[in-house]
Amino acid sequence: MKLRVAFLQILPGKGLSEQYERGERAVRRAKELGADIALFPEMWSTGYDIPQDKDELEAASLERDSFFIKCFQSLAREYEISVGITYLESWGAFSRNSIALFDMKGERVLDYAKVHTCDFGEERVLAPGSDFFVSELETKEGKVKVGAMICFDREFPESARILMLKGAEIILVPNACPMEINRLSQLRGRAYENMLGIATCNYPKGMPDCNGHSSAFDGVAYLPELPESRDTCILETGEEEGVYLAEFDMDMIRDYRKREVHGNAYRKPEKYGLLVFDRVEEPFKRSDRRS
Repeated sequence: MKLRVAFLQILPGKGLSEQYERGERAVRRAKELGADIALFPEMWSTGYDIPQDKDELEAASLERDSFFIKCFQSLAREYEISVGITYLESWGAFSRNSIALFDMKGERVLDYAKVHTCDFGEERVLAPGSDFFVSELETKEGKVKVGAMICFDREFPESARILMLKGAEIILVPNACPMEINRLSQLRGRAYENMLGIATCNYPKGMPDCNGHSSAFDGVAYLPELPESRDTCILETGEEEGVYLAEFDMDMIRDYRKREVHGNAYRKPEKYGLLVFDRVEEPFKRSDRRS
């Protein structure tokens, strides 16, 4: 089984109408390339523009069943391609940084809101998500278990670890920041230590504080026929705007997970109690930290 993920590394427009038009063209291109999943960069509905004024923030936030989201649901059904659409979500009295994943029939299979919001920046006005989720996604070649994390979530090994423990085989990662060697190394590490695929879609150069370099890592470091470890990076784009395709060999990943030593086989969770202790000590105390 092959899983083909298209990275919609495209610049945002102005307003929902232009966001939809640009998004529709990119999804159509992803379909032409043979993709199973079309993945947007972080918070596509606003182009990662987060109003700091409460009334403006509320006005820019979208309900889960808003017309904008339903349009991408319809595209998934029309083009028979899964679509991971990202948006500023209205959540009661709050707003969240979210992704909705629709399958090739237009069925909603996954909703996720960013858990690790950047409380030191513009995202301090957003509410964090409550948990990490994994869903089974049907594609034309078969089913795959998919989870999501968003941008800053990748900085915490716990994010990918929980998704792995919940059964994820592929993690979709919408992104909006400069992707340089250290952040790319984080993603490489998350894929390697959990023996799963990680697909990260970033905005291209031309978007403030972004530089492209969307990436895909399949997590398969060792193969019996190879004398040395292999590069788990199966795609790293350049800075330019475009729609790029990565192909994950799910059979290879699944076989690897059955025989290699990473993942969950040799963990010692009874030793990890400190990981869920919420006390913060120096030098890590920050005045803007939210619980």
